[in-house]
Amino acid sequence: MSSAVTKSPRTGSAAHGAAARRRRRRVTLIGWSFILPNFLGFAALTLVPIIGAFAISFTDWDSYSSPNWVGFANFRRMWDDDNFWAALQNTCYYAAGHIPLTLGASLGLAVLLNQKLRGVRILRTAFFFPYVTSLVAVAVVWNMLLSPETGPVNQFLHSIGIAHPPGWTSSQDWAMPALIMTSVWRDMGYYMVLFLAGLQTVPAELYEAARVDGAGPWKRFWHVTLPCLRPTTFFVLVMLTVSSFKIFDLVQVMTEGGPGRSTLVLSQLIFREGITQGRFGYSSAVSLALFLICLVVTAVQFQWQRRSER
Repeated sequence: MSSAVTKSPRTGSAAHGAAARRRRRRVTLIGWSFILPNFLGFAALTLVPIIGAFAISFTDWDSYSSPNWVGFANFRRMWDDDNFWAALQNTCYYAAGHIPLTLGASLGLAVLLNQKLRGVRILRTAFFFPYVTSLVAVAVVWNMLLSPETGPVNQFLHSIGIAHPPGWTSSQDWAMPALIMTSVWRDMGYYMVLFLAGLQTVPAELYEAARVDGAGPWKRFWHVTLPCLRPTTFFVLVMLTVSSFKIFDLVQVMTEGGPGRSTLVLSQLIFREGITQGRFGYSSAVSLALFLICLVVTAVQFQWQRRSER
């Protein structure tokens, strides 16, 4: 005689729930296995140094002797330091020029090179190439181009009747514009690629509908292209802002912060105080101020983006 064993609904539900939990746990572990290497690298190379810099900023330390706790003395010194305020002003000056010019140039190139043009792939590669070129080579070449006496730029300006062209990197008034111009030329190809990727996602039906409604090229760009590029524009804006406030290498190679303090930026001040002068406590205080500036500006941008999406 055989007897049929039936599972109660409660038992079947419990078994199903356990299987679902195991699946979720397995998916979670797989996800962690993908992000763990990146997280470990971030923790070792970014998070731990940030915490260390925060602690060192309250000390007087030259990397040879033991740190000496000084409290807020480094921040009070920073508040009274003319070099800090000059570097902050120059950094904001650079960001105010670099961000909109690079954003506009890269967007314009992306729209132009998104058309069906002959040799468009070669042109895209040519505009992107400066970004992957050695920055030292870029800085040296632009220093030669902008040489006040023998540079081709000033020779051309002489040829069109400008008797006294700018001194560029040798002039306190023109050194920062020269840096901005060089940086825009180098960076616009990279952000052009990002905008090109965003343009590829714009549905062609929207342009067709706009043409049917009688919209011209400018109205199609303003009412179709720009709204569809809003996520890409926001990402580019955040990336440009952070990179502009952290500018160091181009300034160091082209002008070394001169003439005078006309191109001294915060990252270079951090380098001078820490690496050159050995004042790591004060250098860490300035780096913490730079970190907070970037954090606040980025938070404002995220808040503005959130409000614009409502």
